Amino acid sequence: MRSHLLNDTTAEHYRRSVTEGVERVAAKLATADRPFTGVAVDTLAPRIERIDLSSPLHDTAAVLDELEDVYLRDAVYFHHPRYLAHLNCPVVIPAVLGEAVLSAVNSSLDTWDQSAGGTLIERKLIHWTAERIGLGENADGVFTSGGSQSNLQALLLAREEAKTDDLGSLRIFASEVSHFSVKKSAKLLGLGQDAVVSVPVDHDKRMQTVALARELQRCTDAGLVPMAVVATAGTTDFGSIDPLPEIAELCEQFGTWLHVDAAYGCGLLVSLKRRALLDGIERADSVTVDYHKSFFQPVSSSAILVRDAATLRHATYHADYLNPRRAAAERIPNQVDKSLQTTRRFDALKLWMTLRVMGADGVGQLFDEVCDLAEEGWRLLAADPRYDVVVEPSLSTLVFRYIPAAVTDPAEIDRANLYARKALFASGDAIVAGTKVAGRHYLKFTLLNPETQASDIAAVLDLIAGHAEQYLGESLDRAS
Repeated sequence: MRSHLLNDTTAEHYRRSVTEGVERVAAKLATADRPFTGVAVDTLAPRIERIDLSSPLHDTAAVLDELEDVYLRDAVYFHHPRYLAHLNCPVVIPAVLGEAVLSAVNSSLDTWDQSAGGTLIERKLIHWTAERIGLGENADGVFTSGGSQSNLQALLLAREEAKTDDLGSLRIFASEVSHFSVKKSAKLLGLGQDAVVSVPVDHDKRMQTVALARELQRCTDAGLVPMAVVATAGTTDFGSIDPLPEIAELCEQFGTWLHVDAAYGCGLLVSLKRRALLDGIERADSVTVDYHKSFFQPVSSSAILVRDAATLRHATYHADYLNPRRAAAERIPNQVDKSLQTTRRFDALKLWMTLRVMGADGVGQLFDEVCDLAEEGWRLLAADPRYDVVVEPSLSTLVFRYIPAAVTDPAEIDRANLYARKALFASGDAIVAGTKVAGRHYLKFTLLNPETQASDIAAVLDLIAGHAEQYLGESLDRAS
């Protein structure tokens, strides 16, 4: 079995095996004519269930044949232009190359003696991102597994900086369309169920600063502690960007930690046309960025940035076998001193390779293209009498609802939209997401593929309408 260990004696075996796997994936990418086959759980599950993991095949080609049957054939392919659902982007080739390198070398980014140059590359990218944000010379941060972890760590730092042992008095303020991880983080941090105050949004789904000011004052008057405000720069459903300068002013006034969740909107940091949408982010105490959303990176690639590097001490624990206190005194750069994780992949390498091959402007151009596409999609939806579209996009999401001409019952319209989404997914012709607006069911395009065209959007709208009309026709037949 030692022949399967990657080392100096098996380098050729490694090369052949990886090449064979890459060729299989490349063939799938080249021939995928739909984002999904439409396979059902009940069809796929038995194929996987009948595999005996205690009986290996002992042959890479045979295993890849099996993988074709249980995964590759029926995978959801984000690179397809009619994948329009969630915040999943097609990935750039330099990043995939970085993924191959980091997986093989298998550095762990917790300590210097496990990563060496990997530590310095991650630090360089953190400082580059902090500079793009404008956080100042004392900024720092660390890569994370994703936006949820970044938000959790930011709120941990805010909790500790609030300097109170009365956790029940702490309050977090976030818009009513903020990411669910804010409430989840509050629970994980031991705060009460009422810790997160939901702030209303305006017509464009941006936090209402008048309402935020009122809630902050109410909190202070009640003897509670306004621990943090979470402003969102790119909400999951609408791509809306909260008014960052006004929120920053209120945070300064009330002595409140400002966290900006820019997991989605961080692509604006390299945008050639829209960077001004992030004005005010430089005043944040902490910022979440997800490169695996709008920098076209493979999952995972995310980071938490802070204005004051000293605040990262709240995540620091020393272990004699890993990062003893003397290491800090000796200025050994152990990234675990900043991280909630211990063992951690060298995910920063993917972004490094991307920037060194494509440059920041190249990434920004791709993100601008999908934002431009969303504007085209908005115009299509606004001119189409079959659809109601919620807000004009700031980034690249569109939330809309099929409205049949002959049906007025909102519940029946809900069911038609739900059916259309499910039927479209089952067909494999396209994939769209869904959400709720004011209690009603809506559909959502998340446009992160520069290869998607307005013609794809128009075609998918026709498909949705066709499925919805089929449901409504069958519903009328059943009722008659």
